[in-house]
Amino acid sequence: MLVLLTAAGAFVYWRVQYALDRGLDTELAAATGVIAPLVGADGQVTSTERATATGAGWQVLDRAGTVLDSGGPAPSTSLVSRAALDRVGASGVRTLDVGSFLPVADEPYRVRVTALPSTGERAAAYLLVGVRRDHRDEALRELLLQLSLAGLGALLVACVVGDVLARLALRPVERYRRRAAEISAGASGVRLDVPASRDDEVTRLGHTLNEMLGALEQSLDRERQFVNDASHELRTPLTLLKSRIQLTRRRTRSVEEHERALDELEVDVTRLADLAEQLLALSRRPPETEASTDVVATTREVVDGWLAAHPEQAADLHLVPATAEAHAVVEASALGRIVTNLLANAVTHGRPPVTIRVRREAAHVVLEVADHGEGMDPELLAQATRRFSRAPEARSRPGAGLGLSIVEAQVATSGGELRLCHAGHHVSSGAVTEVLCRHDDAMTVSVILPAAVPSAG
Repeated sequence: MLVLLTAAGAFVYWRVQYALDRGLDTELAAATGVIAPLVGADGQVTSTERATATGAGWQVLDRAGTVLDSGGPAPSTSLVSRAALDRVGASGVRTLDVGSFLPVADEPYRVRVTALPSTGERAAAYLLVGVRRDHRDEALRELLLQLSLAGLGALLVACVVGDVLARLALRPVERYRRRAAEISAGASGVRLDVPASRDDEVTRLGHTLNEMLGALEQSLDRERQFVNDASHELRTPLTLLKSRIQLTRRRTRSVEEHERALDELEVDVTRLADLAEQLLALSRRPPETEASTDVVATTREVVDGWLAAHPEQAADLHLVPATAEAHAVVEASALGRIVTNLLANAVTHGRPPVTIRVRREAAHVVLEVADHGEGMDPELLAQATRRFSRAPEARSRPGAGLGLSIVEAQVATSGGELRLCHAGHHVSSGAVTEVLCRHDDAMTVSVILPAAVPSAG
């Protein structure tokens, strides 16, 4: 505000000074036009009455700056210095202010210096015409005083008003800060108090922060539930390990008995390692990608690898040959994990035959894994992708209920949709697509991925 008021005052002062000086210059030009023709070669004015009638003071100087003739209110000594005369030149005109503005001079003049035509016989070299600046200087001093007082008053008022407005504007921010301090101290379920009658930047910030707090609470609830479920799931294999070790130590055993006990411990340790690996897979955020993967080839590789590891299931798995190439926007490693988890889920909790089918439909690639087991009821179907979600009868089977959660996370990162279907009930998560279901009432898990154009390489 100080800079703004100073700039505004300087502009007003400059415009008023310019207007006053222009009035004086007009008067000087008129007086010069009357007196200049009256100056003789010897420096004397031929008609003093006409020159004095202009109301301006005048002087005629030679080249050395000596006064040859003068009249009006002008003093007998030269109004300007010799250095100022030299800056006028041989045939120029220059306007000068004589006497200081501050402090106040006794005889302030505005002088118009005109170089007279120079000849060998002419003594007169300069004509000085001056008018008093008393009224002009007094007006400018009064204006300067008024601008200073008005500027200081406006600055004071602006500071007070600005401080009041700033406090009023930032009062909601202070309320937000106090409420945020309560939340950071451990208060739960608390939201920022956002006025419903206002709609400005501060209230919109409050709504955004409330949405963020809600999302954070949901995230914390999910993480808390995840930790509780993980602790529950880990407790069982750890308890079994501890019990088997205690049971083995109760009596002396033969080498064969120790080996059988180690085999049993290996099963429990393997289960524990698989569970830890699945938990790590869920904790890692899959990177977003633009990679294009051949879904048909990758699915065939995973199925071939599964059959190589489980040759006894060769009659239970049926891979339907694809009729066309199908490339999707997904990492090959992520797609392999998706197919592996779906196969493991179908083989463990379903009944053969298990059918794997890949098809291209419009702008999507659809991967379907179907089995002929009992499937899931609608209630379980709706929460099947939640971590550690399992049907009561499935708790005696291998697994921790994390397979579909891992698949859902991988599919969502690729911008696709995971769809679970059984007995006419359909539950989907991720980006819902327009792809229609094309299967019977068997328990079917469909992964719908955005199609990609295969690369030239």
